Amino acid sequence: MGAIDLYARPSKDFDAKLAETQALLIRAAREHYPITQASSLGAEDVVITHIINSLELDIPVFVLETGMLHQQTLELLERTKATSRAPIHVYGPVREQVVHFVAREGKEPMYRSIELRKACCHIRKVEPLQRALEGKKAWITGLRREQSAARADVPLVDKSEPRVKLNPLANWTWNDVWHYIKLHKVDYNPLHDEFYPSIGCEPCTRAIAVGEDFRSGRWWWEDEKAKECGLHVKEQTLGETA
Repeated sequence: MGAIDLYARPSKDFDAKLAETQALLIRAAREHYPITQASSLGAEDVVITHIINSLELDIPVFVLETGMLHQQTLELLERTKATSRAPIHVYGPVREQVVHFVAREGKEPMYRSIELRKACCHIRKVEPLQRALEGKKAWITGLRREQSAARADVPLVDKSEPRVKLNPLANWTWNDVWHYIKLHKVDYNPLHDEFYPSIGCEPCTRAIAVGEDFRSGRWWWEDEKAKECGLHVKEQTLGETA
């Protein structure tokens, strides 16, 4: 049984949520240009990209290709690049930084300490994100309040950072996301059919069991409070370093 069969059940106010999301993206394209969508190619992000394309909005999309993504994610990236109306830009880490880090710490240092895992995330994700967001007034993410306790208060529009962050699916449930995917036949990562609700780098992602938190499959060996990669951690200069 796949993810669509398991989850595609809309909430009663789904149509209102969709209208809210569409209105937010239309307004964002007009008021916050230049703007971009950050996509991990997860279920939420493919929905947002589909809405951007269906509304013919001038919002480009970027993907962080860390060098450690699942093959299924890379294949979805290629299909998305081939079919998306919105331009898909791919950003990777600085090769020399990766080479030096791996030579010093090995191929999988993330299991040895939180500090090393975050150092790996910084090289492969945070630094490329800085380049992806350079010159942008705002960015769009797939954050939802339901994803974890740490994200329970995610606003639709976050102006607390130097760069505006828009979270158009903040109010959506996981079931809403899959209802949209089913309704519009949106291409998605097949790992979702194998109980991967949150998909990142291959060494740092596992399937989850029934009843586990959506993000429990990410960095499962760490304390719950530490489980962010740095892309969505608020700091003084988050608009530059998220």
